[in-house]
Amino acid sequence: MKRLLILWFLISIISSRAQELPQGFVYLSDVDYSIKSELRYLSNNNFIGKPIDGYLKNCVILTRETALALHKVQQKLLKNGMSLKIFDAYRPQQAVNHFVRWAKVLSDTLMKKKYYPNVPKSELFKRGYIASKSGHTRGSTVDLTIVNLKTGKALDMGSIYDFFGIVSHPFYKDISKKSKHNRMLLRNIMLTHNFKPYENEWWHFTLKNEPFPKKYFNFPVK
Repeated sequence: MKRLLILWFLISIISSRAQELPQGFVYLSDVDYSIKSELRYLSNNNFIGKPIDGYLKNCVILTRETALALHKVQQKLLKNGMSLKIFDAYRPQQAVNHFVRWAKVLSDTLMKKKYYPNVPKSELFKRGYIASKSGHTRGSTVDLTIVNLKTGKALDMGSIYDFFGIVSHPFYKDISKKSKHNRMLLRNIMLTHNFKPYENEWWHFTLKNEPFPKKYFNFPVK
């Protein structure tokens, strides 16, 4: 009886930690436990100001190919006292739907001052900040930055993550020389390891030859 209780307890722990992922997906921590993460859509610290549908746990899920590529990036950064930090990776379609619903409620501007002070909320669709489909939902796109392991702080990139505005464009000129250097450090190491950048966001990269280029998933992040 005691053995059965112990077995049940262990199974319950494993079940609470993970779900059975679709074929081709992995938990990043199973590939590289050293990569840091702070899933912003699990918390209130995002452009909406509340947790987003589909995010239930701070665990990074990606296609296996993307996780392996990030592992190679991380190994290079670790040699220089740095680490990747993931803000978002696989994103379920239900989260994207949440963004779309929020964007249509023009009176909800809780986080405007921090994330989109110069953009009318009514123009978020028109300017491409919100869309009904996201590459993240295919599992091979990541939003990330670089952390200095000695200080524990993220490198200064000249804007906060998810800021809606031209200051987030990778080659925006009106930022410090150090911020420009840090953006290029991130961009170049990702390019070297088979990722393609998004020209409107310094933090956004997609694996080249992603395994699910036309398929959008909706299982939760847990």
